[in-house]
Amino acid sequence: MSGATAATYEWLYREFTDSTDSTWLHVCFVRDLSPEVALRRIGVTPGPLGESGFGVAAYRAGGGAVLIECGWAGIVHEEAASLSVGTAAASVCATTEGDDFAYRVDGRLITAFDLYSYPDRSGSDPDRLQADVEALGMDVDGEAPEFPRDVVSRALALAERATGVHLSPARYAGPALLGPVDHLDPYR
Repeated sequence: MSGATAATYEWLYREFTDSTDSTWLHVCFVRDLSPEVALRRIGVTPGPLGESGFGVAAYRAGGGAVLIECGWAGIVHEEAASLSVGTAAASVCATTEGDDFAYRVDGRLITAFDLYSYPDRSGSDPDRLQADVEALGMDVDGEAPEFPRDVVSRALALAERATGVHLSPARYAGPALLGPVDHLDPYR
């Protein structure tokens, strides 16, 4: 099991957070899939981005692949079920419109929750990641006096712990397989 902490992914959180502390990040960690297979599963063909400039970057990571969306629709978060078939996928959506975590195994939703409302989780086994959530210092019972400032970094660490997939800054800085998403809903 991974020992990832919030500090492990503070760099990724900061990469997608602007000077006003607004974050726009859609990411999915997928165990045992290559970037090529992961893109194919969500209907993305590698190639240059279309007119909108929206797309998905797929990174080879330790233990699998990590997909990061360049855009606003949350395709990688919404398509995590198809990414998890025969394996496991954990997605994090952190935007001004919502902050969610979802963990799926073989197409089934195991647990999902709003990053600021863990007690309201859902799924077929919503407590499966409880020990990791507690170890990461996330608000388990909804009674913490204030939210930790690094809740997104903690959720990214939880995605690694759940899937065993690790994205290092070096892998992120390296080449990614990129493909356009203009043909996918809701981009049409």
